[in-house]
Amino acid sequence: MDCQYLPLASTGQFSPLFLDYINKKDTLEPFYNRFPELSAFKGQIDEKSFDEGKRRILVDTLDRQYAQITSKPDFSVLLQPNTFTVTTGHQLNIFTGPLYIIYKLITTINLSRQLKEAYPDYNFVPIYWMASEDHDFAEINHFSLFGKNYAWTTEQRGAVGRINPQELKTLFNQIPEKLTLFEDAYLNHNTLADAARYYVNELFGAEGLVCLDADDAALKRIFAPVMQDELIHQRAGELVVKQTELLENLGYKTVITPRDINLFYLDDQLRERIERKEDGTYRVLHTKLRFSESELLALLDEHPERFSPNVVLRPLYQETILPNLTYIGGPSEVPYWLQLKPVFEHFQTTFPILMPRNFAMYVPTVSAKRVRKLGLTPEELFKDTLLLKREFVETHARHTLKFDNENKVVNKALDSILHKAQMVDPTLERAVLAETKRFANAVARLEKKMRRAEEHNQEIGVRQLLAVKNELFPNGGLQERSENFLTFYLNDREFLQKMLSVFDPFDYRMQLCLE
Repeated sequence: MDCQYLPLASTGQFSPLFLDYINKKDTLEPFYNRFPELSAFKGQIDEKSFDEGKRRILVDTLDRQYAQITSKPDFSVLLQPNTFTVTTGHQLNIFTGPLYIIYKLITTINLSRQLKEAYPDYNFVPIYWMASEDHDFAEINHFSLFGKNYAWTTEQRGAVGRINPQELKTLFNQIPEKLTLFEDAYLNHNTLADAARYYVNELFGAEGLVCLDADDAALKRIFAPVMQDELIHQRAGELVVKQTELLENLGYKTVITPRDINLFYLDDQLRERIERKEDGTYRVLHTKLRFSESELLALLDEHPERFSPNVVLRPLYQETILPNLTYIGGPSEVPYWLQLKPVFEHFQTTFPILMPRNFAMYVPTVSAKRVRKLGLTPEELFKDTLLLKREFVETHARHTLKFDNENKVVNKALDSILHKAQMVDPTLERAVLAETKRFANAVARLEKKMRRAEEHNQEIGVRQLLAVKNELFPNGGLQERSENFLTFYLNDREFLQKMLSVFDPFDYRMQLCLE
């Protein structure tokens, strides 16, 4: 593939906070631990501590979760004290969801490889943290294939990882293509988490990628002291509020808003917030569940799996149960992690290196030929469609489409007419200026007619230009945020390997990949 690159700032698609972070703006240094560059990882390794007991629990959990998978990664390496993880995470979008989720996984895999080359005395395991406890089903229940949207409807509720995916059989009947991998995943497993683990392992298991479902009693027990502190003292929210104010005082818009208690109550078909009442009791919203403090703490001790961290505490949970060095996230995730550093400091947990995922636009063969034929640069592709079309027509026109030189001559004559009219009768000035304005409007109309005529003359080129633009920016948005990887993988089984071969996890630019 021919790869071309564009600064993310030139795409017009990213927030100032994210752009300033990847550009190492000095004012943001207090909000993170180390900047994501290769040399920073040695310091992160030296700082990160992870005891043997946690490693054993982690490996036992993975062995249990992968029990039904025959070909799986070797988890025993995680028992070694010189082994660390690099992690990305996402919700369990059906059929993998938008392309950028695949890009997150590839970035994580490639990062582990580069770290092994740079630090051969250590091992690095890429982790996919499955957001199985998330309950926003509307965010994961749809995907786009060859320009058509498919959606799953269900009456099931609660944590999406616990939902039974066999209802998707009706969706397979609507999809013309035969998707054997996903049929095996969804129709032969009883939970969405098990199904996602299966197909991710089929796609990337050979690359060493490990899927972790943190909706697990043994893992939650490790995190139980933090959850107990949150229930009793509610410190995390106050810390995040103060950090958020500092970011907002610098002029940034922030992403997350903490709660007083940043935990959900989790059970089958249920994930609801826990609130503390003025009388010291606790309730689970939208239910009849009520607890005294002693009752809730007893429940936490007996069933820690019934407590689920929200966006404020989930990152801390991750860093508590993994020997992790870095989190690979998207343009919304990296900014919200910047709000969380004081929480890590309070609980004396090493803050991970925050690393952007790779950003890419894949250009299939037909569109790539058009891009080359039309002579389009990455900068031009990201321009507004109307502006791009206008510039394209003007660039390829045989004759100039503006009356700039003519206007200079006419305006000089009009200035002379105005001067003479003012000498004869000053009240004529308004009439002359009105005629001047009418003339300017007439010229502008003529220029529009000439441009439309030239667009007609260049109809083939303009049509090809718009076809490329529409394919690479579906519905006006970035390809990676809407298209599913199957759109390309079904036509080219080497698609994933090609992206693995061209992604550099330390290159924070938009990558245009032309076949």
